[in-house]
Order: sequence, then C-alpha cells, then structure tokens
Amino acid sequence: MGVVILLVMAAGVGLMLTRRLPTAFALVLLAVVIAFLAGAPLTGENSVLDTVLQEGAPALAATMIAIILGSWLGKLLDETGIAGTLVRKIVEFGGDRPTVVALGVLAVSALVGTVTGSAPAAMLAGIIGIPAMVAVGVPKVTAAGTVLMGIAVGIPFELPVWQFFSTALELPIPTVRGFMVKLFPFALVAALAFVLVETRRRGTEHAWSLKSVDVKPRSRREELGDAPWYALLAPAVPLVLALGFELAIIPSLLAGVLYALVTTTRPGGMNKRLLRTLYGGFEVAAPPIVLFVAIGILLAAVKLPGAVDALEPLVKAVSPQNPVVFVLVFTLLVPLCLYRGPLNVFGLGAGIAGVLIATGIYPAAAVLGMTTSYNQVFGVADPTSTQTVWSAQYAGVTPQQVMVRTLPYVWAVALGGLCVTAATYL
Repeated sequence: MGVVILLVMAAGVGLMLTRRLPTAFALVLLAVVIAFLAGAPLTGENSVLDTVLQEGAPALAATMIAIILGSWLGKLLDETGIAGTLVRKIVEFGGDRPTVVALGVLAVSALVGTVTGSAPAAMLAGIIGIPAMVAVGVPKVTAAGTVLMGIAVGIPFELPVWQFFSTALELPIPTVRGFMVKLFPFALVAALAFVLVETRRRGTEHAWSLKSVDVKPRSRREELGDAPWYALLAPAVPLVLALGFELAIIPSLLAGVLYALVTTTRPGGMNKRLLRTLYGGFEVAAPPIVLFVAIGILLAAVKLPGAVDALEPLVKAVSPQNPVVFVLVFTLLVPLCLYRGPLNVFGLGAGIAGVLIATGIYPAAAVLGMTTSYNQVFGVADPTSTQTVWSAQYAGVTPQQVMVRTLPYVWAVALGGLCVTAATYL
C-alpha cells in the first residue's frame, strides 16, 4: 500500500506541474485519496471527514492569522509611503552608481521581506527599485534577481514563516527562530555575492524605459511626499519585538501595524485607513490562506496511523542517515523544489515533511532545517512563484532567465543550511 500512496503522490505532482489542478485543490484531493488508501473510515476517529477534513483544515490557523497581519502591515507600508520612501532614499543616496543602488534596493527588499513574502514584498521594493536600477545601468535580469535575493535575506526573519514551520512541524517557536538565525548568514552572503558579482560581470546596460513601467507619481500618497523618518522603522518593529524581546508572533505583527498607523496617520483618518488596509490585506492574504488550509488537510492525512505504517519502511529505506550522505543527497535534490515539485514545502513537500516526522526517520528539527533550506531556493528561483513571475515580468525578462541567474546562489544557501542541519541535528 505504501507504493500505491507514493504513486498517488507522484500523480499529484504531475497534476500540479501540468496545471491540470491548482496546487491547493490537488493537495486536498491527494489528502482524501491517501486517507482512503490508508484504510481510514469515512467518519469517526482517524477518519476522512472528521480527522482529515474537519481537523486538518484549521490546523494552521495561527499561520493564517499571521499571514493576514503581515499582509495588513504590507498594505500599510504601501499606502502610507513607508516602503516607497525607503526605496527613494536609497536611490537618491546611490546616485548613478549601479552597485550602490542595487545594494540599497537589496537592503530594502530584505526589510520588507521580513514583513510579508511573495509578490507583495516584491512589489513594495520593486515598483520603484527595479526601474531605478535599470536606469543606472543594472541589467534587467540582475535587477529582478536583486529584489528576489533581498526578499530571501528577509525570509529567515519573516514572522508568518516562523509560525508556519512551528505549527506544521509541531516545533516551538524558539527552535524555529534558532535555526532561522543560523540560516540568515548564508542568505545574506549569497545575496551580497549576487549583487557584487552580477553587476560587475554583466557590466552596465542602459535602458531608459521599461515596458509598462511608469516611475512618475501615480497616487495621492506619492504626491504628498515621503513618510516621516521615524515611520521608516515600522518594518523593523515586529522583528525587534519577536527576535530581540521574544514576544509572540501575532502581538509583534500587531505592534508593527499600530506603529505604522500612528506614525503616518492623523487621528481623524486612522479608522478609515485601518479598515481600508485591513480589507486590502485580506485580498493579498487570500491565496496563501487557501494553500495553508490545503496543507493542513494533507498533513492530517499523511499522519494517519495507516499512512504512517504503510510509508515508514519505504521512506526509511531511501532516507540517508549518515550526515555527509544526508547533505550530498538532499543538496542534489534541490531542483525538486522548483516548478511546484515534490520538495516544495508549500505543496507536496509539506506532506513529505509530515511523513518524515510521523515515521520517526528524522527528528522534527532536522526536517525543519531541510525544508527551510529548500524554501530559500523556492522563494527566489522557482519560475512559478508569484514573486519571481512578478519581478521578472516587471523588469521585462522571463522567470526562466531569473531562475538561471539566481539558482547557483540560492543552491549554495541550501547547501549551507543542510550542512548546519546535519551538524546540529543528526
């Protein structure tokens, strides 16, 4: 039966790769089929309806709330001009020096990447940052990659991501935070290397305009000018509270929302801005929330006793236990997290992670190290991820071009994370 479950998982990957079904729908279908194959009854204990669907759907509720709050803060950073001001100040400081401008945009991308991920983070940093980089001679592919590499620097400190891995892998937040701190230097070094190497190796390419790009003020907020200097600290507030003071994630994000609001909005306009940006945040958060509902359902299915018993001997037979072999094998498998592949943690990879933990093959902390290392690759180089697609198209290049240019750097990040994982947890 374990072989049949693995074949069903492979079929699910095919459905996602060929886009026959959206990822979330495919994951739910997989979960139901796996549950039936594992011998789960329709209702009752360890059942399809009560355990997999009813209990699995809200299993990642804390992550969903964190996603909503991060999206809310992201909308505030956009509407109040905080993100745009950060980018403009960096561009003004860099002048006509391509490398300096690119490093500045990288820093801003990293900062907003700690608040919200995916396309919203790319937009916050890239709407102004990409045209500015291209205008001073940074090649278009490098400009798009710089925004993405910057977001990847922020991912280890993105609080909703902490909450996701904590809930999905049943680990305490301090454990997740501890590994993310260790992963951060690899992401930072790789991002700096990307900017320094690519801006010099490719030279300057002056492109005075981008298709569908208008860097002139297009909103009342932009016409009103820059946000106050003290408001620019808003993206760092949740991080300081969660990392420095070890405050819980949801209160930390709420504090960031309130700080951004109070430092940019007059009392008479707070109510309307709060509601407007909250509703806008829900629109941004809707796609990942649907995905997290599906992931929770899949995790519930692969943790059923029947599924664990069927999969344990097969998975154990192919899972390396030697730390050196562990690093080599899972480093070579990095491409399997691209194109919504089987090791993409925001897809079938979550189910595989659940199997590895439920069967006791690896400790949960080791699975954390593996999945977060792969997430660094997916967040930058996957041509199907929304931030990669948006950044590439906005810069006037293809996502595949961005993948080819950035993949060696993020592959190195994954290698570093896997080495730390093997040395620490195996």
